[in-house]
Amino acid sequence: MELGWLHGEIAVIGLARSGVSVGTLLARTGAEVYASDAGSGATLARAAEALRADGASVDVGRHDLERIARASLVVTSPGVPPDAPPLATARAEGIPIVSEVEIGLRFLPALRYVAITGTNGKTTTTALTAHLLRALGLRAEAAGNIGRPLSEVALSPDPAPWVALEVSSFQLHDTPGIAPDVGVLTNLSANHLDRYPNVEAYYGDKARLFRNASAASNWVVNGDDAAAHGLVAGTAGLQVAFSTNGRADAWYDRDGDRLMVLGEPLVARTELRLVGDHNVANALAATLAVMLAEPGHRTRLSVSRLARGLREFRSLEHRIEPVGEAGGVEWINDSKSTNVASTLVALRGMNRPTVLLLGGRHKGDPYTPLAGELRRTVKRVIAYGEAGPIVEQDLKSVVPVERMPAGVSFERVIEAARDAAAPGDVVLLSPACSSYDMFDNYEHRGAEFKRLALRP
Repeated sequence: MELGWLHGEIAVIGLARSGVSVGTLLARTGAEVYASDAGSGATLARAAEALRADGASVDVGRHDLERIARASLVVTSPGVPPDAPPLATARAEGIPIVSEVEIGLRFLPALRYVAITGTNGKTTTTALTAHLLRALGLRAEAAGNIGRPLSEVALSPDPAPWVALEVSSFQLHDTPGIAPDVGVLTNLSANHLDRYPNVEAYYGDKARLFRNASAASNWVVNGDDAAAHGLVAGTAGLQVAFSTNGRADAWYDRDGDRLMVLGEPLVARTELRLVGDHNVANALAATLAVMLAEPGHRTRLSVSRLARGLREFRSLEHRIEPVGEAGGVEWINDSKSTNVASTLVALRGMNRPTVLLLGGRHKGDPYTPLAGELRRTVKRVIAYGEAGPIVEQDLKSVVPVERMPAGVSFERVIEAARDAAAPGDVVLLSPACSSYDMFDNYEHRGAEFKRLALRP
């Protein structure tokens, strides 16, 4: 493999999982690596020691901007905002900035991959895609924004030849080499307006999925989403659509209560063990993507294996995940819903009186689009975290809102939800916000919810 681009010192900014993984990969390849993170704590200290053991130079609690200004390449973690001093320094010096995903792709030149992006549904669609590739007998992994960095796949002595790759808008911004076998756009709605100046800028980063489109490209797009269709319009390559509202290349036949693909029945809706039309859409998107990836994936035998794979798939942790029932109250963990559009999807699946936990770190989008579904099923909103006052302001005229005091513990938030719920009700954690005001990530938030929900 030609690695001529590994010259000079490479600066890795951010020491979360992807930063540690890419720093390790580069250092073990023989590159000079300087890694830094402005944060502190035991987790970062352990990450720093691991990187130093592989020969990297590491700073925790600071960035050496003079050193970064001399780097040949800067690799950024998706959580680092573009105006952060290390990235501003790199841009001022004309130093290329790339994502961890870009480095992973460079180390895996023969990789076959399906790239999945969108505002919502991309994690489930990514997991489903990897699962369906394995159902065909292929060695496949899910990587990227779903949790496992692509550079971690590249570190394997025998990496899987197929990857379902979830890519966020932040990752796409700095991944110039992306050129998937199949690209999937699940949907589009406003998101991350705490980081983007407007929705057009956010959509612009999503459009970078298609930056290397050619006549040989394959694209799967949501046929029910006008914004998604508009983003793909005019893009080179084959475009196919999925729909839950009408006929398409893959669609939900409501009269027959079955999923259809390329004109043929795939599975009965009752055989898909996932809640909601949004998960039907995810299943259709993943199936289309896998079938487009290779002609051999469209044979009668392959389609039967894909159908079996869909029947066997189970819902993901933290995404409309039933936790259990206590005192006649059902508890549901939807911590993965970090934006308003995703919470709206979760609310549409509720059919019992619901106590909704809404809050965290505000992402810039108003909560008023939830009003219709709140009136339908929600009896009380527990507004908590940094976004609590904004949630209350947006929704107090729609449903009863109980705003938790600033700085209150999550345990107290759960107690308030328990006090508000009666037998027959649902308590739903679907925060529509990021978790970073109180938790390490949405997984941490969901795990705490599950720990506290059924505690005696």
